[in-house]
Amino acid sequence: MEFERFADVKRLNFIIDVLQKQLPTGAEVLDVGCGNGVISRGLGEKGFNVKGIDVSDKAIARARELNKFPNVKFDVVSAEQLVADGQTYHAVICSEVLEHLNEPGKLLGVLHQVLHKDGVLIVTVPNGQGPRELFVTRPVISMQKKNNWMWKFVQKTKKAFGYSGTTVQSSADDLTHIQFFTRSLLKKLASDHQFSIVRYGKTNFIEDVFPFSFLTKKIKVLQKFDCAVAEILPYSFNGGFMTVWEKI
Repeated sequence: MEFERFADVKRLNFIIDVLQKQLPTGAEVLDVGCGNGVISRGLGEKGFNVKGIDVSDKAIARARELNKFPNVKFDVVSAEQLVADGQTYHAVICSEVLEHLNEPGKLLGVLHQVLHKDGVLIVTVPNGQGPRELFVTRPVISMQKKNNWMWKFVQKTKKAFGYSGTTVQSSADDLTHIQFFTRSLLKKLASDHQFSIVRYGKTNFIEDVFPFSFLTKKIKVLQKFDCAVAEILPYSFNGGFMTVWEKI
């Protein structure tokens, strides 16, 4: 298990559970925006045939470097190339990707074409009104745009506390969030592109919100407790959404 945060492990386990219950033997899985390939390799370890794609050369290079599974392949591929290739997949993973796109609908249109009629699309995104997006992501993006003394101070402070700005999941240069999804916006996005959301899952609560994150990233049991708390809270208090989509 390459993920260090319990919330990330929980997300991977959600994906594995869905695929094990719904996919036929020998099913082909596409991991879109795979980054460093952590999820792809996690699925490969469970026996799935996975193709991980990303537009970041740096991320794919890292994914290939770490890969040891013959049933997992990585490539630098755009959404347009997917359609041109003509291959279809029993399942598509789109984990922590849509929030980075200017036009997420364009990617969903492509994924609708490459997904089997009875296939599943698994989408995970941060909750745009969740604790982390409200109290960390949005204020940081605002300061970054201003690029003033406060932003420079924040950068130095993050570095001092060991926050690099990159993630285990991706080595891409730009991980800025552009979209901020609520459950209703996510449901509408799915419907607009001929999908229906058939299952929701909850992630975490405040373990990745500073200053709580300073402790929780060192004390794993606090992360696990935080994820358990998220399960009993309303969706609006969750840090992210884990969802399963089917074609309409």
